Amino acid sequence: MVRGKIEIKRIENLTSRQITFSKRRKGLLKKAHELSVLCDAQVAAIVFSQKGKLYDFASSDMKKMMEQCEIYDERRQGDKDVHDLKNEINVMVNKIELLQLHCRKLMGQDLGSCSAEELNEITIQIEKSLTLVRSRKITGARELLNERTTLHEMFEEKSLWMQSRSLESEKNASSTACENMNISDVETDLSIGLPSQV
Repeated sequence: MVRGKIEIKRIENLTSRQITFSKRRKGLLKKAHELSVLCDAQVAAIVFSQKGKLYDFASSDMKKMMEQCEIYDERRQGDKDVHDLKNEINVMVNKIELLQLHCRKLMGQDLGSCSAEELNEITIQIEKSLTLVRSRKITGARELLNERTTLHEMFEEKSLWMQSRSLESEKNASSTACENMNISDVETDLSIGLPSQV
């Protein structure tokens, strides 16, 4: 008697579902055991029932097999990361090559492969760059001129300040000299006519 094919979908009847789970679980764990014995393979099977009950089989220590599985996952993730990095490097290398080609075209090299439209775009970019450089040059010249004017004014102010300080010190010196003179040293007689010769 040949068993007919059944449609693979969730069994709605609860009793039939539990019976099928029990039978197939036992069959799955039996096949896992046979695979490990016949092929000398490390096999582990973990099954949780609908109610959360655990059924498992391991051809060797389950904990060691789980650790080995984690190491394998990490290695596989590392390989994936390396693969992603290689792809990213390739993309960046292509971008760099395109930028270098564009720079060479802006410098007037490798223009033979350019279409008229590309040449027109390059001309516009060069004109924009020239305008920007000229405006920066003018701005820089203005800043230098302003700085020069400021320094010149500062130098003139210092020079005037030094002159006023020197006049002040001369004035102070003469007043100090006057203060040091005795009143008896000053001649106060009033005479009319030529001074008499003694």
